[in-house]
Amino acid sequence: MSSFVIKSIGNALNATSLISSKYASKKALQLFASPRKGRYTENQRKIVDSAIFEKLSYNGQDIATYCWKGSGKTILLAHGWESNASRWSYLLESLKAQDYNIIALDGPAHGSSDGKQFNAVLYSEFINIVAKKHKAEVVVGHSVGGMATVFFMYNHQLPSVKKLILLGAPAHFTGVFSRYKTMMGFNKRISNGLDNIVIERFGKPVDYFSAANFTKTIEAKGLIIHDKKDKIIPFEDGQLFANRYKNSKFIETQGFGHGLKDESLTPKIIEFING
Repeated sequence: MSSFVIKSIGNALNATSLISSKYASKKALQLFASPRKGRYTENQRKIVDSAIFEKLSYNGQDIATYCWKGSGKTILLAHGWESNASRWSYLLESLKAQDYNIIALDGPAHGSSDGKQFNAVLYSEFINIVAKKHKAEVVVGHSVGGMATVFFMYNHQLPSVKKLILLGAPAHFTGVFSRYKTMMGFNKRISNGLDNIVIERFGKPVDYFSAANFTKTIEAKGLIIHDKKDKIIPFEDGQLFANRYKNSKFIETQGFGHGLKDESLTPKIIEFING
C-alpha cells in the first residue's frame, strides 16, 4: 500500500474512534494481523513440489508442512510475515547437500496453512506441533518466524531442539506494534485500545512479549544474524538479542537487507549447525 492509502485508512479509523474507540481498535488490530500476501504463486509452488507434503493440526487449523528427507540432523525452517516455505529456496540445495532432514512449514494464514489472521503467539504453537512431530534439532526462523521460534522454545522447552538460528528477528513486540501505530498515524484512543485488546486476548501486556528477554531461559545454542541496514527490523533488535541471549553468537552483516538471502551466509549457518 502507498503511504497515502495507509494514512487515509489511519485517518478513517481515527475518525471512527471518536464514535467507538473499541470498534476502531478492533479494526486496527484486524488490519495489523491480516497478511495481504503469502499464499503461493505458481512459481513458488514449484519450489515445494519436490517435498513430501503433510498437514498437521493445531486447534482445528491445518498446518502445511514440507519434508525433504535426509539421514542427518532435522532442521525446521520457519518463514516470516507475508511469506511461505518457498522463501528458503536459496538455502535448500546447500542443506540437502549436507543430507539434513529438512522440514518447512507455512505459518497461520500463509502458504497452504489455514487461517485469515496471524500472530506470533499462534505461529509459535504451529512451530511446536511440527517440531514435536519431527523431533527437530535445529530451528531456523526468519523475521517474525524467529520471534515465534523464541516464543515456542520459551513456552515448551522441547528437549530435542539444541540450536536456534534467528535471521533478522524482532527482539520485542513493543517495537513491532509501535512502528505499526506510527506508520498508520493512529491517535491515542486507538493506540491505547490496541494495547488493551492484547491484554484481553493474551492475558499479558504488550511489553511482556519480549523475545530477547525470553532467550535468557533458553539453553539451546543460538546464532543471531542481523543486517546493519535492515529497514524492516532495526539492527538494534539484533544487538538486543545478542546482549540477552547468553548462549549465542552474533553475526552482523551489511548490505544483505532484511531478507538476508546471501550465499556467503550459508557456510556460516552450516558451520553452526554442524558445530
